[in-house]
Amino acid sequence: MNKDSRKAIVWFRNDLRLHDNEALLDAIQSAGEIIPVYIFDPRVFMGNTKLGFAKTGKFRAKFIIESIIDLKSRLQNLGSDLYIRIGKPEEELLKLAREVKSSWVFCNRERTQEEVNVQDSLENSLWAIGQEIRYSRGKMLFYTADLPFPVTHTPDTFTQFRKEVEKYIPVREPLSEPTERFNKLSVVVEYGIVPSLNDLGHEEFETNDKGGFAWKGGETEALRQLKYYLWDKDLIADYKETRNGLLGRDFSSKFSPWLAQGCLSPKMIYAELKKYETERTKNKSTYWMFFELMWRDFFRLTGKKFGNAIFQIEGTKGEDKNEYEHDRDLFDKWASGNTGIPFIDANMRELNETGFMSNRGRQNVASFLVKDLKLNWLLGAEYFESLLIDYDPCSNYGNWNYIAGVGADPREDRYFNILSQAKRYDSDGAYVKYWLPELKEVPCAELHAIYKVDPSDLTKYKLKLGKDYPEPVLSSGHWN
Repeated sequence: MNKDSRKAIVWFRNDLRLHDNEALLDAIQSAGEIIPVYIFDPRVFMGNTKLGFAKTGKFRAKFIIESIIDLKSRLQNLGSDLYIRIGKPEEELLKLAREVKSSWVFCNRERTQEEVNVQDSLENSLWAIGQEIRYSRGKMLFYTADLPFPVTHTPDTFTQFRKEVEKYIPVREPLSEPTERFNKLSVVVEYGIVPSLNDLGHEEFETNDKGGFAWKGGETEALRQLKYYLWDKDLIADYKETRNGLLGRDFSSKFSPWLAQGCLSPKMIYAELKKYETERTKNKSTYWMFFELMWRDFFRLTGKKFGNAIFQIEGTKGEDKNEYEHDRDLFDKWASGNTGIPFIDANMRELNETGFMSNRGRQNVASFLVKDLKLNWLLGAEYFESLLIDYDPCSNYGNWNYIAGVGADPREDRYFNILSQAKRYDSDGAYVKYWLPELKEVPCAELHAIYKVDPSDLTKYKLKLGKDYPEPVLSSGHWN
């Protein structure tokens, strides 16, 4: 059978782009007819985590829907389309493969257990009907085949990983997106309908720019943001100095949601970064973006190496510290931004209202949950999984392992002093006052430790703790 008469299904997963999409290009080279598919899995979009949080909250669901609509439009511009299904991928793809009599299903491989289970089930079913699944790599900066060690021997610390790869292993050029129009299908395939937020169990809402940035999913927006951050505004040139900011559009790249959904390839970022260094400037800030892309790879490789350990309370170190509480009332105060600790509450309210939080904020609220409140870190990790617009399993759980002291951190008992962090990174109080307007009258000198202010003095600021703002969940002497 010649190539032109063969059909290939391309299963888009967390790779919602045309550029640098190895699975898509492999399919085009192997078959004459391409059937691109995206499947909304109810287990992912309408299911719950082990501790009862929605697996996919409204912010990420909306971002994904927008990304699907954008990908569908980009494929239509090439004479193709994106066929939509709602159901279990291992069942829907098998059904489609039978209908169109395809030869293969092409997809980018995922590494964590739930996704691997789906892959394995589909692979077995396809074999039973004489078809096969072909895997590609869609998430990483480096190719695993280029690394100087097998995945199972990935170094246990990031520093050692970085030393072994950054100076010796080249980053491959991103693959070009297809430009030729796709062949017309010889079979009739039902297009399917992109579900609404309501269909996925959420109320519709309008995206706003609260916090300084309005998120919109899709490859088109991802490439626009890449251009804006590097070429239009030269923001990358100061990234190392601004990356710990908290408020506004430009303090960080904001690439993470598009990276998480695969609307933007890390190799594309790297290629533009090297071009920028050649044409404009090369400094510590441009290096730092590369540094953080390496962190993404490290967490992904760690997830593959340790498997489900990253989701267990003992973490990749296998250490059960046996010190965690499971106080849901206390957790709810943390989650809702009502701890009475302004810096923590501001960050959590931003997360609840936008689906995003700065990296500096994430480290602080995670440390506070684990080290100060002594709560089970899995509560925080699953809450992040539910709400974050840029959720990625390996990065999210890898970072929580790190903060909880059961992961890759070589430093024992890493701890963030919330008061000193607040004074350092929100020195003028602008971030806290933005998200906690009830504290707008409080002078900056007293803002971050408002729980230490004499109650009689608070009346000057039209504030009463326990009424206008919560009493602190910890004693005022906790950080003395």
